Amino acid sequence: MASVLMKTVIINTVIPFGVVRKVMPLWIAALVMLVISFFLDRDKTFMALKRSWKTFSRMLSMFIIVLVLVSLSLSFIPPETITRVLSGKGIWFGSLIAASVGSITAMPGFVAFPLAGILAEQGIPYTVLAAFTTTLMMVGFVTFPMEQAFLGTKVAFARNISSLLIALLVSIAVGVAFGEFF
Repeated sequence: MASVLMKTVIINTVIPFGVVRKVMPLWIAALVMLVISFFLDRDKTFMALKRSWKTFSRMLSMFIIVLVLVSLSLSFIPPETITRVLSGKGIWFGSLIAASVGSITAMPGFVAFPLAGILAEQGIPYTVLAAFTTTLMMVGFVTFPMEQAFLGTKVAFARNISSLLIALLVSIAVGVAFGEFF
C-alpha cells in the first residue's frame, strides 16, 4: 500500500497529468516517425536507438541527482521564503537576484525549465523566471575559466557581459508581454 502511494505521489509530482496530456501528441508523432524509420532502414534505426539509449543512460543519473537535489532544496526552503526573496521586494530586485543566481549556477535546461514551472506555480513573476532561465542558459560564471582558455579573456568577458545584458532585456520583454510592468 505504501509503495503504491509513494509511486503515485512521485508520478504526480514529477509529471502532472496536464503536462502528459499536452505532450502526448509529441510522443505519438515520435512513435509514428520511429515506425516509418524502421520500415525505411532497420539498421540505421537500430543504430540510432542504441546511440539514443547510451546518451539517455549517461544523462539519466545526472538528471536524477539534480532533480533530487532541487526537490530537497525546495522542500527545505519554505515556498513563502522563495516567493518573498524573488518577488517580495519588487520585480526589479527579484529579477536581479534571479539573474545573479542564474549566472553562477550550472544547471542543465531539462532541470531548469521544470524548476521554473514549479516556481511559477508558487507565484513568482514571469519577469523573474525569465531573468533566471535566460542567465542560466546564456551567462557562464562557472564556465568562465574554460571559455577564457578557448576564447581568450576579452572575448569570454565580452560574451558573458553581452549575454547578461541580453538576458535582462529578454526578461523585461517577457514582463511587458505578460503585463507585469504596465
